[in-house]
Amino acid sequence: MVLETSQKENLGLMDFVAINILMLLCLNIFTHSFCITCIQSERQALLKFKQDLIDTSNMLANWTSYGDCCNWVGVVCNNGHVTGLQLGRSQGVCESKGKAEARVRHKLGGKLNPSLLDLKHLSCLDLSYNTFEPTPIPAWFWNLTSNLHYLNISGNQFQGNIPDFSTTSHCSVVLDFSFNNFTGPLLTMSFNVTALDLSHNAMSGTISHFLCIRMVQLMKLEVLNLSNNLFSGEIPDCWENWPKLVAIEFCNNNFSGEIPSSMGALTSLQSLHLRNNNLVDVVPSSLRNCTELLTVDLGANHLSGEIPPWMGESLSKLIIISLQTNRFHGPIPEEFCALSRLQILDLSHNNLSGKIPSCIRNLSAMVSRNTSDGKISYKTSKGCFFDSMVLVMKGMVLNYSTTLKLIKLVDLSGNNLSGEIPEEVTSLIGLTSLNLSNNRLVGRIPDNIGDMVLLECVDLSTNNLSGEIPKSMAELSFLSYLNLSNNKLTGKIPMGTQLQSFDESSFLGTELSGPPLTNNSSPTMAPISRNGVAENVGNKQEVNWFYLTVEFGFWIGFFVVAAPMFYSQSWDLFISNVWAKLHMNFVASFLYITVRLKNEKEKLPVMFSPLKNVRKN
Repeated sequence: MVLETSQKENLGLMDFVAINILMLLCLNIFTHSFCITCIQSERQALLKFKQDLIDTSNMLANWTSYGDCCNWVGVVCNNGHVTGLQLGRSQGVCESKGKAEARVRHKLGGKLNPSLLDLKHLSCLDLSYNTFEPTPIPAWFWNLTSNLHYLNISGNQFQGNIPDFSTTSHCSVVLDFSFNNFTGPLLTMSFNVTALDLSHNAMSGTISHFLCIRMVQLMKLEVLNLSNNLFSGEIPDCWENWPKLVAIEFCNNNFSGEIPSSMGALTSLQSLHLRNNNLVDVVPSSLRNCTELLTVDLGANHLSGEIPPWMGESLSKLIIISLQTNRFHGPIPEEFCALSRLQILDLSHNNLSGKIPSCIRNLSAMVSRNTSDGKISYKTSKGCFFDSMVLVMKGMVLNYSTTLKLIKLVDLSGNNLSGEIPEEVTSLIGLTSLNLSNNRLVGRIPDNIGDMVLLECVDLSTNNLSGEIPKSMAELSFLSYLNLSNNKLTGKIPMGTQLQSFDESSFLGTELSGPPLTNNSSPTMAPISRNGVAENVGNKQEVNWFYLTVEFGFWIGFFVVAAPMFYSQSWDLFISNVWAKLHMNFVASFLYITVRLKNEKEKLPVMFSPLKNVRKN
């Protein structure tokens, strides 16, 4: 019986071992079936692509002839097939969830290799902000678009024309070709484009063929950015073909004629930028149907007539409205006071008359100090796109994007407004910039202006203001720009930590005394031009160009001398991002200046406040 029991125990042990071995074999088979490595032919295609790249930062070091290419930097796979290449700067658009390590943060050079065509399942390609050879994109490259749903080649040096290419993808496609040197006309694209960004290139011609051809696929377009190009002719009147458009950006081109009335059919539109063209006539009343609008920028054109009151009644969601540098006349509509979400109101350099409405206190977004974040975004089916805006602040033309929602601004300068500054203005305690210069305002500066504690910029110059500077103004601790020149102000400048830090030019042409004015200071008038804009704008431009040069010199010196001392991956990312932004801003500034010189010579005293950091924006 003892023997029988021992045999049973041995059999039981053997069975246990056999079962475990069998389970391990099954687990191995099961695991292997789900741990699919990349396809060999696609690995070879990637290695060929790498051969023509210049990778000075050695970011593609793990792209070798062995190992799983699905684990390589910048590569995204699905079932062993390469579906995404993220070798640019966009925020993880090609990545699967949790694969943030696939982001490449260093610039690649060299040229594009046609081996990419062997990646038959490639659907997402991000090559943005690299330094590929400044040549036309090879013809084979456009064949890649047959399966792509995202293509970003922005911020490179690509040249030549963009052909009329197509795709067989059933998904909506996002195309970003911005910040290159593309030329030629805008052709049709016969597929489901959701977002098209061609901004900051040198493309030219009219856009009628693109906009007015009726194609079911094109009707899905939601974002169209053609800003900072050389497009010309009238803006076509066929916008009923584009019912899903959320954002239109046509700034800094040569468009002429009227704003087409068919834009009123764009009932989903949230952002409309037509700044710095040659548009004429009145704002079409059909735009009152675009009730989802958050941003309206029609500045630097030749629009005329009175500012439509319906803009304050029908466009109740407006956060930004800029009608600056046009030919509008008449009063500021009191209906604007109903825009409770308005944060930026720029009506500067028109022919507006009458008084500043006392109901301005009803602009409740400017009364609040709170902001959720710095970005103003508009939603599309592909996610959120962030708005940007060019504003004149502190005597400079500045671009705001990521910090746009932090700006709360009222600019009514360069008009014929009369009467006193209403006390109700000081209710706008969230305001960061107040510019009422170059008007015919009289009376005193409101005593409680010190309640506007967030003010960074105050320009009340070239009016007929009288009396003393309110003592509360010395308590504005954030104030970094002040201009009270060319008024009838009297008395001593209030003592404090702020007012004495400004240059004497802030008080020229007044009867003020005390620091920072010296005993020998002469209260001579700051020179005024014939159009009412201070002549010293030209001098400011020279000074600020100097500061801009110094700023670039500082950063370049910093990168050369100090950066290597702190080198790390995160630090290199910071440097790369800053350098990319400096590059974009420099290009945008150059394009902005070129367009202004060519098209707006009669507005130079107004528009050529010193340029700095002009964008994508």
